[in-house]
Amino acid sequence: MNKPVLMIVDDDPQVLAAVRRDLRSHYRENYTVMGASSGGDALEAMRELKSRGDSLAMIISDQRMPGMMGSEVLAKSRAIYPLARRVLLTAYSDIDAAVKAINEAHLDHYLSKPWDPPEERLFPAVDDLLDGWQAESLPEAKGLRLVGHQWSPQSHAIKDFLASNLIPYRWLDVTRDEDAQALLDAAGVDSSELPALFFDDGTPVLRNPDPRMVAERLGRPLTAAFDLYDLAIVGAGPAGLAAAVYGASEGLRTVLLDRHAPGGQAGSSSRIENYLGFPAGVSGSELTRRAIAQAQRLGAEFLAPLETTGLTIDGGYKRLTLSDGRELVTRTVLASTGMLYRQHPAPGIAELTGAGVYYGAATTEAAAFRERRVLVVGGGNSAGQAAMHLARYAREVEIIVRRDGLRETMSQYLIEQIEKTANIRVRIGSEVARVEGDGHVERVALTCLADGETTLEDADALFIFIGTSPRSDWLPAEVLRDAKGFVLTGRDLMAADDFARTWKEQREPLLLETSVPGVFAAGDLRAGAMNRVASAVGEGSMVVRLAHEYLALT
Repeated sequence: MNKPVLMIVDDDPQVLAAVRRDLRSHYRENYTVMGASSGGDALEAMRELKSRGDSLAMIISDQRMPGMMGSEVLAKSRAIYPLARRVLLTAYSDIDAAVKAINEAHLDHYLSKPWDPPEERLFPAVDDLLDGWQAESLPEAKGLRLVGHQWSPQSHAIKDFLASNLIPYRWLDVTRDEDAQALLDAAGVDSSELPALFFDDGTPVLRNPDPRMVAERLGRPLTAAFDLYDLAIVGAGPAGLAAAVYGASEGLRTVLLDRHAPGGQAGSSSRIENYLGFPAGVSGSELTRRAIAQAQRLGAEFLAPLETTGLTIDGGYKRLTLSDGRELVTRTVLASTGMLYRQHPAPGIAELTGAGVYYGAATTEAAAFRERRVLVVGGGNSAGQAAMHLARYAREVEIIVRRDGLRETMSQYLIEQIEKTANIRVRIGSEVARVEGDGHVERVALTCLADGETTLEDADALFIFIGTSPRSDWLPAEVLRDAKGFVLTGRDLMAADDFARTWKEQREPLLLETSVPGVFAAGDLRAGAMNRVASAVGEGSMVVRLAHEYLALT
């Protein structure tokens, strides 16, 4: 394979030469830097690279060019290299053009001229974008290859684990990919042993593995390094990741645990567009990748998949019971296990979960439904983000909502994007009555709530986002919750009927402290949470300050 390509497009020869010079000085060992003097030339060069099987990692295009503006070049490049990072090069006065390109060309970043010094204004941005591209891109013949059946719940579980843990892999459907059967025959893998995971280092094939087996083979730590921690964080969503970053940076011996993968529900979002500091938006996986790398660089341990099943109090120490029977001892605990998607009660859904019915998982399964019809059930932001991502692949995406519209439950920016996307429809006042299919989803019955009429329609998949419930069942009864299971903290805790019976300290509980001293809650698990990534990150960082206060009192 040739080196991946960085392509620069600019009609000004001096600017083109300057950008090529700077990029070559920094990236020539790992990338080939190419230039094009017009949008047409750039698109033609991309088609030629594609025909040769070469990779395009990034395209940087000037905005103001004759014949074709930079934003148009970047938009058209998506059809050729959908994973390539797109950067617009603008004059300071062209910020409006950059904002427009973010909306229309799905721009990843924009750079203002001049970019001197490149060590401060060019290379850091390009480094981040290339890190993200490398995390998503995998050469055809290299890396992990997962062979299985598209309609197998076991195959879906491994795909979802790999994708959620930001591990690049290539998926091969045994019924559709020619390479799949050749791999199985060469390794002597029977169809009854699928899914099978192939490695490029010659190690034995993993047959029908569970996520823990995959983690162990990939060398992921599943055993705590110390006997005692200052802060144990259960749940690696935005709140848990923020606490891990701040806890490790402020000198606390910190461990972060998650039963599945970092990022939580936010980590599976295809695009978060209202998070501060990311004008082009940021995918949940990209935000997660940056956060987990930051936490580990600062010294936090991360253990996954490792489920916490219980918590007991032993004097000033907290003992976390893990699903494999081990215990982890810590002085403070942050519960940030977030939410679980609510199970849909319609007949047929439980039987076909993982075989065309998916809770979340739009980013994991979207590519498998190219040119097919899929339904998204739910009207919140998660459903809207999933629909936008699925629309890049599916022939038709239909959003099914019980309400008479989306405005009460979805952010305006998402509603506007959905309205502009030709292959997305919204069906209001409707619900899923049942799902049918022979081993996988083939038909869905939809009921109109206004007149009760039910229609049976062809569909290839259902992606369900119908609300969530807090995952607080692992906490002991001493941790007080509201009627819906959300954990009470701080002043909300003091208003609870059982507060006087459970709280034995001479002080008031700290702001995010639960009814058990030294046990904190943050993020969506907490009663009164704002259900936004930014607020969860704020709460997670606050917990570290509160943990310091608690430790100073004990």
